[in-house]
Amino acid sequence: MKPLLLPDADIFYESNFLETSKCDSLFKTLRTQIAWQQDDIKLFGKTYAQPRLTALFAENKKTYSYSGIKMEPKLFPEELLILRDQLKRATGIHFTTCLLNLYRDGQDSNGWHADNEKELGENPQIASISLGAPRFFKLKHNSLKEEKHKLLLENGSLLLMKGTTQHYWKHEIPKTKKHVGERINLTFRIIK
Repeated sequence: MKPLLLPDADIFYESNFLETSKCDSLFKTLRTQIAWQQDDIKLFGKTYAQPRLTALFAENKKTYSYSGIKMEPKLFPEELLILRDQLKRATGIHFTTCLLNLYRDGQDSNGWHADNEKELGENPQIASISLGAPRFFKLKHNSLKEEKHKLLLENGSLLLMKGTTQHYWKHEIPKTKKHVGERINLTFRIIK
C-alpha cells in the first residue's frame, strides 16, 4: 500500500486491492441481498434523510452510533468474513465491524466528518473498500487550511486510515452533478 504523504496523517491507498471480477460479483451480491436502510440524521439541530443507504454487520452485537443514529449490527455474512480475513492478512488488523454505504448516484454523499465516535477508541483504524463507480474522496486538515487532498477511490481499491488521522483531518464524499453509477463502500472498523 502506498502512503499519502500528509502531515498529522497515517493514510495508505491501494488502487487494486480486489480483482475486477471479484468486485463485480461482490457488488451484485451485496446490492441485491442486503437489507439497505435510510436513516434520518441530525445535523446542527435539524433532521434530514441521510443522503445514502447503509447497513451494519459485525462479529458481535455491539452497536454503532453517529449523527443521532444508533445502528444495530447483523452478523457478518460469509462474503464479508472472507473480505475481512483478506484485510487482516494485508494489514495485520482484526476488524470487528463493517459499516456499508450505498451511493445510488451523484447526489448521494457523505459530508465533512471525522470517524471519531467513542466506540472506535482513541486512534481509530478504518479500512475502506470501494466497489462500483469511482467517487472522489476529499480530505482537509482541521487547522492547516492549505492542507487539502483529493483522491479518486476506484473499483476494488483500499483506503486505510489509522493513527491520529481522525484527530487532525476531516473527509467527505461530495455530491457531483456528473452522471455516476452506483458505489458500495465497505468501511471496516473496530468497535471497542
